[in-house]
Amino acid sequence: MSDFKDGGSRGNFGPREMHKATCSECNNECEVPFKPTEGKPVYCKECFRNKKRF
Repeated sequence: MSDFKDGGSRGNFGPREMHKATCSECNNECEVPFKPTEGKPVYCKECFRNKKRF
């Protein structure tokens, strides 16, 4: 039997470490839950959401 409740919860790992970045689409400053890699685009929540629609 699984220790996870709700059939797929990852458990409580605490707050995510956020990293400051500049959105490649709108150039606004944002925070992302991963360390940005130089040369790869980073998108803010809004621009990422808009990209996923297409």
